[in-house]
Order: sequence, then C-alpha cells, then structure tokens
Amino acid sequence: MQIGPYSLPNNLFVAPMAGVTDRPFRRLCKALGAGYAVSEMVTSRRDLWNTLKTSRRANHDGEAAPIAVQIAGTEPQMMAEAAVYNIERGAQIIDINMGCPAKKVCNKWAGSALMQDEDLATAIAQAVVEVCAPHQVPVTLKMRTGWCQTHKNALVLARRFEDVGVQMLTVHGRTREQGYKGHAEYDTIAAVKAAVHIPVVANGDLNTAEKVRDVLAATGADAAMIGRAAQGRPWIFREVAHFLATGTHLAQPLVVEVQRLLLDHLEDHYSLYGDYTGVRSARKHIGWYIRHLPGGDAFRSQMNVLEQPSQQLAAVKNYFEAMADRMDRMPAPLPGTTSDSAEEQEESAA
Repeated sequence: MQIGPYSLPNNLFVAPMAGVTDRPFRRLCKALGAGYAVSEMVTSRRDLWNTLKTSRRANHDGEAAPIAVQIAGTEPQMMAEAAVYNIERGAQIIDINMGCPAKKVCNKWAGSALMQDEDLATAIAQAVVEVCAPHQVPVTLKMRTGWCQTHKNALVLARRFEDVGVQMLTVHGRTREQGYKGHAEYDTIAAVKAAVHIPVVANGDLNTAEKVRDVLAATGADAAMIGRAAQGRPWIFREVAHFLATGTHLAQPLVVEVQRLLLDHLEDHYSLYGDYTGVRSARKHIGWYIRHLPGGDAFRSQMNVLEQPSQQLAAVKNYFEAMADRMDRMPAPLPGTTSDSAEEQEESAA
C-alpha cells in the first residue's frame, strides 16, 4: 500500500475520530498492527490554532511515520493555510474531512455538508493540493456516499477530486443523513473504486475480520478503515491482518496483556492531557476496554468518580488482576456490537 512516497506495512487503517484518535491511541493502534492512522480533525480556523485542544491534536511526538493529519473547514484559502500550518508541525500527509456527520460540524457547512456544494468541495480540494505540492505532501480525502439517500454524489465528486490531484479517497458507506445508524452499504464504494485510478479505502461497519475480507472483495477497495470497532479493542488490527494472511483466527488476547496495554495507554494519555483532563478523558477508553467483562458496568461507575491518575491506574490494575483470576483471555466481542451509540459518536466530534 502506497500513499505518495510512503509505503505502508499493510492496508488496515485507523479512522480519524474526534475525541478518540489522539496521539496515544494512534501510537497504540500502530503498535498493534494498524498500517496507517489519521489524526482527529484540526480546524482551519486560525483563531483556534493556539487553543489547547488544537495544540494537542497537532502533537505528534514519538509517532511513527507517516504522520497524517485531517483538516476541516469551509473556505479554500483557510483550508490551504491549515494544511501549511500542520505541515510545519510535522504532517506528512494531509487528509480533508468531508465525511463528518456531526450536527455541530455540518451546521457550519463543514464535514459532509460540503458534499452538497460540489464546486466548493472541489475548490477546497484543489486549493489544498496546490499548497501541499511544493512540500511534496500527498493530499487524501474522506467523504460519505452523499448528503442523503436522494442525493448520493460520491461518484461524481470522486472523479473531480482525482482530477485536481487528490491521491487517495476514503468512502464511508453511509450518507450524512444516516449518521452512524443503520447499515453501511458498499455498492457506492465499489462504484467509486471502478471509476477512479487512485487508491480507495472502504469504511463503515468493519468490525470483524470476516467483514473486512468480504468488503474488500466486494468493493475492490485497496484498504479497509476501522473506526468504532477499535475503541477498547485496538488489537483488532493484528487480528484482521492475521486472518487476511492465513484464513485463521488469533486467540483473544490474554487478560494480563490487555491490563498492560491499558495501563501503558493511560500513562501516555496523561502525558498528553495532564492529570485533570487526562483522568476525565480516559474514562471513555477504560469503559470501552471493559464493556464485555464481568462487572464492567459496576467498575465503570466506581472508576468514573476517581479524580487522580494514581487512583485510576490502581483501580484498573486491581480490576484486571481480579479478572485474570477468573479467566485467561479476553472474551470475544458480541457480533455486531460497537463501542457507543450514534448519539455518543456524534457528540464526540467536537
């Protein structure tokens, strides 16, 4: 798998998810088999670049190359300036967000709302490509199948984006109207793949190794992007990679391994966010790790009142030690489950 000058170890990607795919999460997923990860979206609004939120999202310390940053906005010139801002801070690939369905994003005509104005969407892509070219930074783009069921224009836009120099397209198999509800459809992804010559990435409901295999085969897509299924289960990438290579399943990870992974994840999380914010923003990650474990709901309630990193680490350590006395390996996830509801996912897209 190749994006511009960058060769990737495999074709399994981590989806950019606001409030989730921060530097610690991306590093963890890459260590557990993901071939590529895209950052949370960084705003194109210059007045917000000096905020703590943006500075954290633009932090790539210790992250393995290539460093891919997603930008979001509504004006071609502002998006071009945002691309340069992130390149100066280490971005090696720029990804344009035209896929986010969150109301707070679409109400500002950003994210998937841009698909309603094909000329503006094309102008943004062209402006970003032109400003990235002198830096030899490839531009990619993520979109949905369209705004709504009666206005599915991913195929038209895909051709236009390829024409202006976008080097890879990711298509989430839902319209903006669907949000994260219902089931993803893959016929549109297959049509986009057949219509363009650049790599196409399939996204949406990829939560098992078999599903990834089947969607890649059905669409002809070059890569698979996994989002919600990786929350609390970052080892899904090595599981899928093993299955695609051998046709057999890896055993579920040992409880003691997951304990170590989570504790390391928390330490990295605190280092980015600090004690106060780190403890609070880590709660959702802990909840995702334990959602299929015995007593998980009760432990989550207990853990949510802890306010110090040392308390949170000790509670997680003790909980997983108790689990290790009851079982050797993590339970397999329930078929079709994801980490959170559509409403929670939209709320995270700040």
